[in-house]
Amino acid sequence: MTNVATRGRAGQFSLPLSPGRTTVAQNDKLLAYVFWHWRQASAAAETYEAAQLAFQRALAESPSVGFVRSFSHAITGAPWANGGGEAYEDWYLVRDSAALDPLDEAAVTAGRRSAHDAAASLAAAGTAGLYQLRLGSAPVAPQFAHWFVKPAGMSYPQLYAAIEPALAPVGGSLWVRRMTFGPATEFCVLAREPASLAPAFQMLAVLLRPVWSDDAAALARR
Repeated sequence: MTNVATRGRAGQFSLPLSPGRTTVAQNDKLLAYVFWHWRQASAAAETYEAAQLAFQRALAESPSVGFVRSFSHAITGAPWANGGGEAYEDWYLVRDSAALDPLDEAAVTAGRRSAHDAAASLAAAGTAGLYQLRLGSAPVAPQFAHWFVKPAGMSYPQLYAAIEPALAPVGGSLWVRRMTFGPATEFCVLAREPASLAPAFQMLAVLLRPVWSDDAAALARR
């Protein structure tokens, strides 16, 4: 989440997980700030990931108002992130659009600032997008991100009807880009297993290697 904020205030965690739950309850206003970033050539992967973990922990321990959870993964093959090379994909879930400013402000203030600045100093560049949960429930630890555009001639209701039955078997959720914000495609299915959909969707499946998941921190805040 490097360089997304200038001011800050702390808040309270909003949608706590119960023991044994693997998803956050569905919320038709749930948003995800998705941040792609990649390290400088001089920064070792272990060092970079350690800095990212420190920032994620700092945010989890002192979350902003409306913050739900976050998860971070190492990826390759996403054309909009480091030209498809090695990169990282962070998802910051918030209750609604009103929680975006507090999240932005929280990133570089209080106990989070030093961790943020340390992580930012190792990053080469980054880009971001805004997505809204449309179908399913937000996952705790997805293993695959499936990116795609709406097939030509297909209506949005037809797309949702075609996607929905495939979500539950793979623990999937459908996310829709908001207001064309972001370099990635309009739709993303996050899932714990590869999703199998009609060839018309022409999905780009990206394997997610876990770097950080907020599940333990969320339970600790109950």
